[in-house]
Amino acid sequence: MTAAITILNVPVHDVTMAETLDHIGRLIEQGGAHQICTVNPEFIMAAQKDLVFRQILRKSALNVPDGVGVLWAARRLGRPLRERVAGSDLIGEIADRAARTGWKLFLLGAAEGVADRTAAVLRARHPAINIVGTFAGQAGPEGDEDSVARIRAAAPDVVLVAYGAPKQNKWIDRNLARTSAAVGIGVGGAFDFIVGAQRRAPRWMQRAGLEWLYRLAREPWRWRRQLALPLFVWRVVTESKRDAGTAG
Repeated sequence: MTAAITILNVPVHDVTMAETLDHIGRLIEQGGAHQICTVNPEFIMAAQKDLVFRQILRKSALNVPDGVGVLWAARRLGRPLRERVAGSDLIGEIADRAARTGWKLFLLGAAEGVADRTAAVLRARHPAINIVGTFAGQAGPEGDEDSVARIRAAAPDVVLVAYGAPKQNKWIDRNLARTSAAVGIGVGGAFDFIVGAQRRAPRWMQRAGLEWLYRLAREPWRWRRQLALPLFVWRVVTESKRDAGTAG
């Protein structure tokens, strides 16, 4: 397994999309319960204040670099990462690999009915896919027993959880070991993107690292969350200067 680099006390692994999928396969074969996190700058800044979330990120099986901000930070700190592994792209890649390998998937979260519609879209795109269950459920502990019971009965290999961070990651941390699934992955708004309830930024904006700007323009209420981005930049620059001074 590729060693992780550390960005503001949060580990991020230097993995490609293909390596991520291969690692999921190994975790399924290994058994046990393993969380994979899609780390972006908002995750890293939230973890500075949320101790539980930070502990989850520090002990997860794999933290993939989701977001050009994470790639920039790694370069700035002198530990470049090879590739962005976007969470919104990962679900499609997982579906494709699952259709070819037989991985069993369970879709949990999002608004009522969205997981069902997501499953229908994925089945249309990948006829051989084995989606063994869907459920909106609840992100908080009050809904845990119902969700866990449904997932255990379906016996999936991978649970994709769409509650948004850090709720989805805390759900996986609390419950994955009780579901019998080997891998739990928080996928944020990926279900909404798949069914068309939300639109992703055009490809050129994604490549330019402006996906955050596109989402802010479409969802102005996100401005408070976006305040984390300049703070992230400042913290990384400060750390890189400190490291340079220490090295000198």
